[in-house]
Amino acid sequence: MKGSEAITVGLVGARGHVGAELVALVDAHPRFALAYVSSRELAGQPLAAHHPHHRGGLHYSAPPLDTLPSLHADAVVLALPNGHAARAVQAFDTAGPDPVIVDLSADYRLDPAWYYGLPELTRRTGGDARRISNPGCYATAMQLAIAPMLDALAGPVQCFGVSGWSGAGTAPSERNDPGLLRDNLMPYALAGHVHEREVTRHLGHAVEFMPHVAPHFRGLTVTANLHLSRAFTTDEVARRYHALFDGEPLVHVVHDAPWVSRIAGRHHAEVGGFTLSDDGRRLVVVSTLDNLLKGAATQALQNLNRAFGLDEFEGIPPMPM
Repeated sequence: MKGSEAITVGLVGARGHVGAELVALVDAHPRFALAYVSSRELAGQPLAAHHPHHRGGLHYSAPPLDTLPSLHADAVVLALPNGHAARAVQAFDTAGPDPVIVDLSADYRLDPAWYYGLPELTRRTGGDARRISNPGCYATAMQLAIAPMLDALAGPVQCFGVSGWSGAGTAPSERNDPGLLRDNLMPYALAGHVHEREVTRHLGHAVEFMPHVAPHFRGLTVTANLHLSRAFTTDEVARRYHALFDGEPLVHVVHDAPWVSRIAGRHHAEVGGFTLSDDGRRLVVVSTLDNLLKGAATQALQNLNRAFGLDEFEGIPPMPM
């Protein structure tokens, strides 16, 4: 593809919170251009009515999934509910056009035929992948918290997670009802959560995950409890995290335990608060990120940039949007 030629991106299922972030990121990207933005609920409405900075004149559309290949985008981002991506993927496989497909759902995260796009941990593989599964938000935070200690673990890792209610999507439910969440912390899927299976699969180590929803809108935190095969010092632990993540623009290793309120609206994750038990064989690590950005849209943009041979961080603002 020529150096100045626009790379067209279609967004499928763009009504949700992540879809809105993707519209803003792609619209502002120096090389990407929106080809179409689909939403059944908003079909026919001008994109600018919901995104005032949009200048492309697009309207939301609602093409049937099996007609997507005829729209001829260079890349397609699927922001559909779990269980709905396969029909769109099958349409492309049958029709012949081979765009880059980034799926934001959980549908292909355990499929070895798809590149699992958590670049900070999987960058060495999948550089030319055209089928990319975007990791889950909690799964990203958990893996960043655990990966530096992976060879020193003894037994399953326990992860206590708390997310803002934007993570529950836009379809009405108890988990995104501000009235029910007020002054509350709502546990759900306390065993066998899809992100538990995802992290266990990709780290190759058992992880036990207990998610909760809190009254805030965006941002999540994971407190990971790691049992270690030998005694460590805090300095040893910190060196491992710095060795893996120093130089990563979107992963910051911090001394104190990071706060959700300080990560909301930002594109990077923060990992820190390293705390050891007296015997040095139990480590607690805190990992935070914005579930809509590094947990979804920003990570998708990293994967799109890599797929087209661009700088991985092109179009990702260094400060809150």
